[in-house]
Amino acid sequence: MRKLAMEELGRTSVESFKLQEKLPVTLILDSIRSMHNVGSIFRTADGFAVEKIMLCGITGIPPHREIEKTALGATQSIKWEYEKDVTTAIEKLKQQSYQVIAVEQADRSTQLHQFIPQVGQHYALILGNEVNGVSDEALALSVGCIEIPQFGTKHSFNVVVSAGIVLWDFYVKLKLR
Repeated sequence: MRKLAMEELGRTSVESFKLQEKLPVTLILDSIRSMHNVGSIFRTADGFAVEKIMLCGITGIPPHREIEKTALGATQSIKWEYEKDVTTAIEKLKQQSYQVIAVEQADRSTQLHQFIPQVGQHYALILGNEVNGVSDEALALSVGCIEIPQFGTKHSFNVVVSAGIVLWDFYVKLKLR
């Protein structure tokens, strides 16, 4: 066994990526405080070819040195926009028929493995602040909540890890079935 060389990976160009079919998911970043987390989410979003990222509240915006350090250029491939108020971002997406779902631990959450995304539906997934999670305002505007099962002693995953787990799950259920 050997590792593949970069030229063997068959990666698409930024221009081709922008034209390819996307996973019908937009990520809403609800006041993510770490620029490194923001950049890593951009890179993860590129890996799963999501439609867009909505940056809200105190979430940093490109161009920023710390975002670019972990995004590795994904801020050029992923469409993004900034909206100061997360509720405005959610309302915009609802008007475009997105199903808005929080990724959070909540009393009426659906376990991720039990959630079945519908083919043809577009989803907006809210990822919350590293300390406080999804804001109460954003949670109130969500039509549902997805929770990632956990089995250890810690009460949460890092927001980037959560993004990766949920996006992989959506990709498997929508694209690989």
